This record gives sequence, structure tokens and C-alpha cells, in this order.
Amino acid sequence: MSVYHISLAALTSTTLLILLLRPLAVVTGLVDIPNERKSHQIPTPLVGGLAIFAGLVVAFLLTVAAGVTLPLREILSFFGGGLLLVTVGVIDDFFDLSPLARFAAQIAAALLMIFGAGVVLDDLGGMTLSGRLLAMGVFAVPFTVFATLGVINALNMCDGLDGLSGSLSLVSLAGLFFAAYLWGNVADVILLPLLGSAVVGFLLFNLRLPGRERASIFMGDAGSMFLGFALTWYAVSLSQGDSRVISPAAALWFLMLPIFDTVTMMLRRILRGRSPFSPDREHLHHVFLLAGYTVNETVGLMAAIAVLGVLVGLASVYWHVPELLVAGGFLLVGLGYFWMIMHAWRVMRFLHRSICRRRITGDRRRGQDPAYAGPERRSGIDRRLASARAAAAPPVRIPSPVRAPAMATRQPASSDFSSCASASASTLVRAAKRN
Repeated sequence: MSVYHISLAALTSTTLLILLLRPLAVVTGLVDIPNERKSHQIPTPLVGGLAIFAGLVVAFLLTVAAGVTLPLREILSFFGGGLLLVTVGVIDDFFDLSPLARFAAQIAAALLMIFGAGVVLDDLGGMTLSGRLLAMGVFAVPFTVFATLGVINALNMCDGLDGLSGSLSLVSLAGLFFAAYLWGNVADVILLPLLGSAVVGFLLFNLRLPGRERASIFMGDAGSMFLGFALTWYAVSLSQGDSRVISPAAALWFLMLPIFDTVTMMLRRILRGRSPFSPDREHLHHVFLLAGYTVNETVGLMAAIAVLGVLVGLASVYWHVPELLVAGGFLLVGLGYFWMIMHAWRVMRFLHRSICRRRITGDRRRGQDPAYAGPERRSGIDRRLASARAAAAPPVRIPSPVRAPAMATRQPASSDFSSCASASASTLVRAAKRN
């Protein structure tokens, strides 16, 4: 049985599991309840993560049945850590666990990855001026745990729109698999295409496809934590050891958007005197939505940005770009991302004016009032400028009695109602004095 057939089995099993689990979730209460921070209006089943993990397990069993063998310790560690995170995620979706409980489960999964399978960040690659490996030494284990928690929670924070977290995960998984296909051993990453196929099965129900205005299921904490764990696992394993496929600096580009979004949001909240874990609506996808993009357009744009990040990572490996330069470029782009989010209002207005004007008929400031259909009060010629121009204009002789409609027709057209009224009143006063 080929990888193609097993991947198809992962997609099919995930789809069937979703169809089976979705009604059960409604009955048991495993649903996401709408609130002021969420865009959906009705309770939505949180079975996506559970179906992705179960579909991957089914596909892996078919792989074993086909005669493909993988190191037992790695398999037990990977699925053991994944099962722990999925279980805790489902419990959290039911009962809203404390952040401490979630962090404890994530740390346990990271330690299982490190000591069970030996997947650890021993070095940061050639990050010295001489190009020598920057060894982590005694900091290898704590730094790996920190990186694992960072990616897991980064993916969780990106799960704010229908199809967004799944699409970003799929881009990263595809990039890592492509790198292993080009420069490594595909057998070592056989789970990557299976997991990617399971994510595709989930996206069939999570994206806003034609004929469906909203997602029919959500990933939930179970899915975001498991996918974050899997991405960290392969990003670390492919960038370490003598047979490394990519450099640690290049691995950052494969996870570019989730890393940028999480670090920027946490720094922004700290600078504003808030908890770094407090929820808000100031992520990049919120900026796109405020600029007038639809949900699908926002997901597509962010997925395209993620693809660009993957291409940069692949190109840096292909052309043997110095790792210090690759990391420096990542830092510079991250600073640009931080500036953009810190000036989100300017960015939103730029996007709205330069890209979305052709489609949006109203400005965001008056879009909330469906009863108002006139021009925006601050658009057109400035009111004070219009008044000054009207005062400097030569007086107009008007026979008595003065008719306001006739006066109005003599004024230059303007999209600013206040400017027109001010100019008309000034001319009426001058005409009355002359008469």
C-alpha cells in the first residue's frame, strides 16, 4: 500500500469520524458556546481535533499492516504525547480547565518527546560568526520545552476564524514534508502526509465552502494542542543531528505566522499593562476583517503569507544561505510585523482605502447603522475650507423674496452635507445685507 492510498485512508477515516462524532457532541454538550469575542452565533461541535487524532491513528495502523515499520520508542512517545494533549483538550472544551492544568499537560508531552524519543534542540545551528554550531548544553531541555509550549499556544491563538488554524497547520506540514522529500528520508516522516490528509478532512467541515455560510465543526483545544505538538516534533527532529534536513533558523520560517502572531500579541498586551494571556480581538486576522475582507479572503491571504514563509525557509536551505543571515531576516520581518500590529488602525485604513474600496460601499464608522445611507460626515471637502471658500466668493444678487432652493442650486456640488449648508447660509446672509 502506497503513501497515497494510506493518506487517502486518513482523509476518509477523519471525514467518517466527524460525521459520527458531530451529533454525539451536540448531545453530550461538547460544543463551543458563542460570546462577545466569537463570530459564530450558534453552538458548534468541538470534535475536529478528536477526529484528526483518531483518523491519524487509523491511518497509522494501516501503515503498520502494510509492512512499514517505525522506531517503537518514537511511535509510543508521539502518540502518547498526542493522546495526553487530546484528552486534556477535550476535558478543557467541556469544563474550561485552568491555564496551569493545560501548561502541565503540555510540559508533560514535551518531556515525553525529549526523553522518550530523543527529539531535543541540542543546538541552534550555525548561529556564530564563524559558522560553528551554537550548542545549547544544559539549556537544551528547558529551551525545547519552552519552544514546544510556544508553538502549541501559538497555534491555539491563531484558531480565531473558520479554517484559519487548520490552513496554517496544513501549510507548515506540507512544507516540512517537502523538505524531507527533497533532502531527507521520507520514511522518517511518514506520519506527515497522513496528518496532513487528516487536516484536509477536517477542513472540509471547517472552511466556509460554497453553500455553507459557517463552519459546521471546530478544532477545539484538543486539535490545536495536538497539531502544535506535531509541528514542534517534526520541526525539531528535521533540524537536529548529523543528518538534519533543514537548519533551526529555516525551521522558524515554516512556523512564521503563528510565531509572529503570538509573540506580538503577548508583547502588545504587556506594554499596555495587561496579562499576556488575556483574550482580545487585535490579531492580524481581526485587522483584515476590519479592513473589509471576508472570512474566506482573510484565511486565503494569511495562508498565502504562510506559504511565502515556507518558500523562504526552503530557499535558504537550497541556496545554503548562512544561518545567521536567515535568523536575522526572520527577526527583521518579525519587527515589521510587530510595528504593523502596533499601528493596526493605520494598516486597516490603508488596506481599506487601497484594496477594498472597490467592494465596500460604506466606511467602518457608519457601517454599524443600516438606517443611514448618506455620505460620511467627514468625507469630501473639509467643512472649514468650504466655508472659507464661500466667504471669499463674490456676492450673488438675488431678487426678493429670497428662495433657499434657488440659492442651493447656485452652490458647487459637494459630498459634504455640512459644507453645503454652511456655504448656503453664508451667501444668504450677504444677499440679505445687500438688499
